[in-house]
Amino acid sequence: MRPALLNRVYRIIGSRPFIFFSVIMLFKSYLAWLVIFEDTPFWAPLISEIPFIWAIFCLIEWFSSKRKLTAYLIVNLALTGIFFSVIMYYKYYGVIVTWRALEQVNQVTAVKNSVFSLIDPYFLFIFSDIVVFIYLLINGRRKHGAGYRLLRICNRPNERRGVMTLIFALSVVICVMNILPHTASMNERVQASEMGILNYEAYSLIADEEYELIEKSEITQDAIDELKGVHRPVRAPYQGWAKGKNLIVIQMESLQNFLIGLEVEGQEVTPNLNALVRQGFYFPDFYHMVGQGNTSDAEYVVNTSFYIPPQGAATMRYVDRRLPSLPRLLKVRGYETMTFHTNTVEFWNRTELYAALGWDRYYDDRFFGKEDAVFFGASDDVLYRKTAEELERAHREGKPFYAQVVSMTAHHPFTLPKDKIRLDLSDKYSGTFVGDYLQAQHYADEALGRFIADLKARGVWQDSLIVLYGDHVGLPVYSLNNREQELLAELIGHEYGYADMINVPLIMLSDGALYPKRFEGRLGGQVDILPTIAGLMDIPLSGYIHFGQNLLVEQDNLLPQRYYLPSGTLITGKSLFIPGEGYADGTLYPLSGEPGDESVVTEDAFERALRLLQLSHSYVRQLPERSPDEAPQAMLPEPDDEAEAEKTAKTEPDDAPPVEDADDAAEHETEGEEAES
Repeated sequence: MRPALLNRVYRIIGSRPFIFFSVIMLFKSYLAWLVIFEDTPFWAPLISEIPFIWAIFCLIEWFSSKRKLTAYLIVNLALTGIFFSVIMYYKYYGVIVTWRALEQVNQVTAVKNSVFSLIDPYFLFIFSDIVVFIYLLINGRRKHGAGYRLLRICNRPNERRGVMTLIFALSVVICVMNILPHTASMNERVQASEMGILNYEAYSLIADEEYELIEKSEITQDAIDELKGVHRPVRAPYQGWAKGKNLIVIQMESLQNFLIGLEVEGQEVTPNLNALVRQGFYFPDFYHMVGQGNTSDAEYVVNTSFYIPPQGAATMRYVDRRLPSLPRLLKVRGYETMTFHTNTVEFWNRTELYAALGWDRYYDDRFFGKEDAVFFGASDDVLYRKTAEELERAHREGKPFYAQVVSMTAHHPFTLPKDKIRLDLSDKYSGTFVGDYLQAQHYADEALGRFIADLKARGVWQDSLIVLYGDHVGLPVYSLNNREQELLAELIGHEYGYADMINVPLIMLSDGALYPKRFEGRLGGQVDILPTIAGLMDIPLSGYIHFGQNLLVEQDNLLPQRYYLPSGTLITGKSLFIPGEGYADGTLYPLSGEPGDESVVTEDAFERALRLLQLSHSYVRQLPERSPDEAPQAMLPEPDDEAEAEKTAKTEPDDAPPVEDADDAAEHETEGEEAES
């Protein structure tokens, strides 16, 4: 750039930085709003974001007689960072990020592939001015010394303090008027759109305080059951059908229910899961209940039957307590308890979570090693092979066990090594989340098939109750572009919506105990897994506070949701309800995806759901603190096992033996129905 032109640019910026940076920030506000909010009026960012920005700029004009440009650039960078963080967080979770999420910023580096995959190139325009400024300053200083002249221009004291005072006062008044009428809004997205993103972030910082706790004496199982509409039969159906068996809980990474039975271009995506569905209890109307902690939240909810916290991940907010849990319930009945996960135990603070839940021992990356690594650790094949060996050892000892197995290879963004890609998909799936997701889940299903065959060969399968479910959404609505939305609509037969997004499968199997049965219309969520298992294994829950219900008994349900969908969201009947500022302006979505198929959600149900969330949080926060000495044993590989793992790293079979349908499925079904009646 020629020196004369460069100096002119510097003079324009330096003489009117207030106006110049206001225009820049208005552009960035529009970019954030267009990504997050639908049907953004052209005036909305102007009246919602600019007053906040002007208030800060006025402070610069007042107090920065020196290095004024530096102050503007710092503020510009900080506000840009906020807008960009809000965009990226929304693209995955569908909620507006607050400062609480910064508690988990150390987890971002571990999931950088997932984060980068969500970035559309045009998002980076938000940083374009910063790049230009850096270039101008460096280039001007090096070639012409103009960078210093710019600084000197901007270092002049402001002679219009009266004008700045007026602008500041008006800006603050407008900010307050934007915030105060909307503080009671349930929906964070609506709240942010009414307040403005920057006002919402400021309000969340100022207003963040501990929720008022309900007295522990008021938190009884009768009170919870009354809110949920739960009844207690004298003898529940299927009670004790799996009593005394081992328990193996398999948590499948990002597994959504629409995959069950799905064929793509003549190929079954999950043939092994499809076979399992035909062998045991299958709940197609089942929903995740996780939050910011995703997979770790699923582990928490399933093993406690409590809801996630109002802010942050359960692994950060609740692990200072001695949590009542499924591992503890089974340990007092003589069970060994263990959990398997190929990532480092420090990820999402699982070290503390596992201690709080009372596991006997855990297996993490130190046990599984770096063999056949994908994303965060060893592949599902390695996970399942080494886990099967450990379960066989436990089985031979003759003591019953509870094992939780957490798969990982099908993690977002679903980019597998070429040797694990099996589906032959057409070009329309190339370069899409949908195509990569189908490939990842096909591999996960294949590895699961090998695991099942291995458990059967080792004699473990026959003596166990197997519970398998998806941990959380794989394809958030907010992460998909128009092309990907069209592909999903083509696959599932209707527009892909919020209900499809959080719908995950639940499958229960036990050789000789359970028969093939599809529980169509039996609404459930992850909080219901513990009481359902307790029923099958004849474990009394008297004295154990839980917020789930036995899905083998109850027909109706009430499922409050947090994260991925706004606070106050609930599922009941045939509908998913998302509030606006409150109940009155909420929206109903049919669970089936077919317009007109939804049922009414009453205000009473809405209030009861909120009360359940409040009871759960109050109960957990008033539990006794956990002793720091209470910790599970970290399991490490035997030296011989470690050497053998290196030798066999590349010897996994390419094809999984399919899970065979039970030959006597019809016979079992008839017998089971007779027993049930």
